[in-house]
Amino acid sequence: MQTQTVNSLTVDVEDWFHICGLELEPKIAAADWRVRSNVEKLLLLLAKHNVRATFFVLGCVAEALPELVTQIALAGHEIASHGYSHRMVSELDPRRFRDELRHTADILERQSGQKTVGFRAPQWSLSAASPWAFEILHDEGYRYDSSCNPLPFVGNPAGLRTPFKISVARGFIWEIPPMVTPSLLGNLPTGGGWGFRVFPQRMIHESIRKLNKAGSPAVIFLHPRELDPSGLRLRLKPLKKFAAYGPRSDVSGRLDTLMRRFRFGTLREMVDKWESA
Repeated sequence: MQTQTVNSLTVDVEDWFHICGLELEPKIAAADWRVRSNVEKLLLLLAKHNVRATFFVLGCVAEALPELVTQIALAGHEIASHGYSHRMVSELDPRRFRDELRHTADILERQSGQKTVGFRAPQWSLSAASPWAFEILHDEGYRYDSSCNPLPFVGNPAGLRTPFKISVARGFIWEIPPMVTPSLLGNLPTGGGWGFRVFPQRMIHESIRKLNKAGSPAVIFLHPRELDPSGLRLRLKPLKKFAAYGPRSDVSGRLDTLMRRFRFGTLREMVDKWESA
């Protein structure tokens, strides 16, 4: 074991057709949904290493596949919220954002038996530009958010790269950003998505070690479709298609290596530890 610091594997539970910014919502037949089989592959891999992860579940997925959340929770993992409709926070007003939060929490808590305390916005779309969203999260009982990505285009490249507190009117909420790797070109997306599959494993592992040496956790994120290289894809413009899907490669091998070398736990467990210290 390389380190005693506990990191976190996080999963955005959405299907291959849940892509932000589309003009028209695609109509997908039930037979073409692949999220269940891909989540089941991931659960087997996590069980192999006795790792508990945090699953940010879309409310519309949980509603369509109610047994899936129950299956994830029974395997010992944390259930958190990814919103309901996969619409970016910037496309919602405060009332609709709160309504989505409540509707999703009701679904997830009924199916999992867990209190939902964590949130991640679709496409990292929660930022300092929408302070009202953090207020609503706190009001609704959320203890942490993991939406502020310190990257250009999808976040704030000058943002903090390690967990921090965001003050709200009646307290605070933890912000837990995904891992990035600083470089002369700026922060690189090594902590998940296409970057996790493209950048050298040595770079990714060294980034985790540096964070851990400084006493900070590394937060890795993935989507179930990343275990499904032959899966279906929407027809998108080349740049958007690569950003959404990345290369047709299976993330399983890299995850397997990562779980053998580093320790992992849920984000809820991290927050519990920080707040009890």
